[in-house]
Amino acid sequence: MLTKADEIKRVFKDLADPVIAEHSRHFFKTGEGEYGEGDRFHGIRVPVLRKYARKYQNISLAEVRQLLASPFHEERFFALLALIRKFEKGDSTVRKKVYTLYLDNLKYVDNWDLVDISAPYIVGPWLEMRDKEVLYRLAQSEVLWERRVAILSTFHCIRKNSFHDALSISELLIHDSEELIHKAVGWGLREIGKRNVTVEKAFLGKHYRDMPRTMLRYAIERFTEEERKKYLQGTV
Repeated sequence: MLTKADEIKRVFKDLADPVIAEHSRHFFKTGEGEYGEGDRFHGIRVPVLRKYARKYQNISLAEVRQLLASPFHEERFFALLALIRKFEKGDSTVRKKVYTLYLDNLKYVDNWDLVDISAPYIVGPWLEMRDKEVLYRLAQSEVLWERRVAILSTFHCIRKNSFHDALSISELLIHDSEELIHKAVGWGLREIGKRNVTVEKAFLGKHYRDMPRTMLRYAIERFTEEERKKYLQGTV
């Protein structure tokens, strides 16, 4: 008897599109030495994956865990969508199980899109009123994706106008070596600025001269052209 996980794998195999898969391999940098090295793709668009996440929303956590460990990117993406649905619809007990499963399997959340669709919607909400020590630990991880989980998880609190942890973790990541972290931190600062530009500018005032250019450009994207020039020229 086919499990739901087996059924989903069969459906995705039938939906596979070699042209889309090839594009995805390039887009997600799967070449030797690149951040997505060795990842495999069926070639399925995100809206299709979301449709199947709705269709199979009653899949068990055990089967979600099985799909999260898949070598295929789309199956891991589907698994994360399933976890988010279970988290959003579940009570505290279910949410804790989802959060724990997620953290215990972070090694499979191994590209920027997988982090970005999940961390702000699972880790962030679970930790909203709890100790956030785990985020500070992840921010100091040697694993790129764990560091991105740390900063992306704070986006939930940013949306609630709570900025302390986002700013503190941004400080930890200012000198990170990876551009994907530079972009994520800059993005977070920009989101803070949408809600309280005074807070963002206070942070930038302390750190903008030390920031990687990509991080700074993301952070000041919504500023006036004149302001952007001053920050980029170091004359603020």
